[in-house]
Amino acid sequence: MSETTLRLTTAQAIVRWLANQYIEIDGQEHRLCGGGFGIFGHGNVPCLGEALYQHRDALPLYRGQNEQSMGFAAAAYAKTWLRQRFMFCTASAGPGTSNLTTSSALAHANRLPMLMLCGDTYVTRLPDPVLQQMENFYDPTLGVNDGFRPITRYWDRITHPAQVIQSLPAAVATMLDPGDCGPAFIGLPQDVQGWAYDYPAVFFEKEVHRIRRIMPDVAEVADAAELLKAAERPMIIAGGGVQYSGAVAELTAFAEAHQIPVVETIAGRANMLATHPLNIGPVGVTGSDSANAIAEKADVILAVGTRLQDFTTGSWTAFAQDARLISINAARHDAGKHGSVPVVGDARCALEALGVAAQGYTAPAGWTTQAQEERRKWDAYVADNVAPGNTPNSYAQAIGVVNALCDPRDRIVTAAGGLPAEVTANWRTLDIGTVDVEFGFSCMGYEIAGGWGARIAQAEREPDKDTIVLVGDGAYMLMNSDIYSSVLTRKKLIVLVLDNGGWAVINKLQNNVGSESYNCLYEDTPTIPEAFDVDFEAHAAAMGATAETVQNPAELAEAFKRAKASDKTHVICMKVAAYGAWTDKGHTWWECGTPEVSESPRVRAAHEDWESARPRQRRGV
Repeated sequence: MSETTLRLTTAQAIVRWLANQYIEIDGQEHRLCGGGFGIFGHGNVPCLGEALYQHRDALPLYRGQNEQSMGFAAAAYAKTWLRQRFMFCTASAGPGTSNLTTSSALAHANRLPMLMLCGDTYVTRLPDPVLQQMENFYDPTLGVNDGFRPITRYWDRITHPAQVIQSLPAAVATMLDPGDCGPAFIGLPQDVQGWAYDYPAVFFEKEVHRIRRIMPDVAEVADAAELLKAAERPMIIAGGGVQYSGAVAELTAFAEAHQIPVVETIAGRANMLATHPLNIGPVGVTGSDSANAIAEKADVILAVGTRLQDFTTGSWTAFAQDARLISINAARHDAGKHGSVPVVGDARCALEALGVAAQGYTAPAGWTTQAQEERRKWDAYVADNVAPGNTPNSYAQAIGVVNALCDPRDRIVTAAGGLPAEVTANWRTLDIGTVDVEFGFSCMGYEIAGGWGARIAQAEREPDKDTIVLVGDGAYMLMNSDIYSSVLTRKKLIVLVLDNGGWAVINKLQNNVGSESYNCLYEDTPTIPEAFDVDFEAHAAAMGATAETVQNPAELAEAFKRAKASDKTHVICMKVAAYGAWTDKGHTWWECGTPEVSESPRVRAAHEDWESARPRQRRGV
């Protein structure tokens, strides 16, 4: 008896297979791929476009305005779904595809699943060189798409229709793997997209996926427990992996059972409520005095689901030189960093196992009390910092307004610039998993595009809650067109545009290293004869949003209430100060390359001051 086959093009097979992949989440089945973001061109519209049209109900295609912003939206969608579902992005050959490189790097840095289905040059090479082809003179197989190899976790180029039978499951397995999770790229040569093949019908049967939980090694858990039980000043660093593992409850239970203070990374923001007595605050360069005060005294640090990025570790000056690290991580690469005692495994399973192995141990009461007192002092500082009137209009004041008026389940999205530090330091978590501060790649432009992607995901889960985007004027100017996307698709956003006249946080860094203000603020840019203000309100309104400008936090509060009551994307614009209104506490040292020699006394002095902290830096162990 012969096997039943279906004769399909390569593109048709890819789309049909994707439409039949599901995932089980909390006992319910969802389509694994939530759809896609696409911009059509000659490299993908004839064949892949035809296939996507046939499955437009199962895999809705959101029309993008820019390929880079499509990738940001896909990354935010995956983050909102805690890496359990993903979106694909499709772009034409040449610049359409190369525009995705930044968003692929963002997804790679943040360990987020995203599938890229991109046009490629012809396998036959008969029409070469073709429109938008980047010719390589010494290797004709190389093209723009090869640039994605170092910024993806899975890369393939389909040169025969049969290859998708192996390539698609491998790509999905990578995107769903807790340790190897990241973006997948599949190059689709324009001729191969349309070639037909007799595919086994069984390949397209419904498949239900589940995220595996990597069980920790018994010996590694024992080693970690032995070290933890000897700790006199233990501390837990809670990273983004806690949420991806669904281990928030286990983290809280572990901390409570052993009375260990918890600090959060930027990605781990909203692992614990602000009011939890063991939540000591965010740690690191953009952290809190409370978390950093205990970090520098801790003798054993349990890092859970974090890659220990330099903003978390203060470039490895935030901790004592002799502090010992235990690192729980599903990724072997992350678990062994800086001489950690590694526990390679799922955060939930590892915390449960370590809790059993360390049963009976509690941190000394005086240590935990000290940490809690530091948190009380930090809370008092934040309350004063976000209060209107203490300084000119500031990011912190805007954050305070939103924090006071939003629903606990509203989602906050921001990225790059000064807002990640201000949100991380000043935001008081109202509910678990409600904060998305993109700082893995620190990518300007993610804010509004990521808000759109997050809103698409949020509408599938909590349609009555809002996605709130905080964006500076610099990032708004870089990428704003998904305000239009959100209006077109009726995925409401609340966008706060906080205008400080340029790239003010980099101007702040420029001044901190002794340099004069130059080319960051519009007023300090010599090639601008006369700066003028952008009318952000008019611009947003031209894209179909409701838009208004406010003068101060009190007016912002009233505008925010109107935005909450609206069913349409609402943009609120407010000027904030470029100087003198930053959060001035909560920082650790951060390694920044400064000039060793300079004609400027200020630059030389700043270099000496910066380097004076280097002796505290751990040397990798």
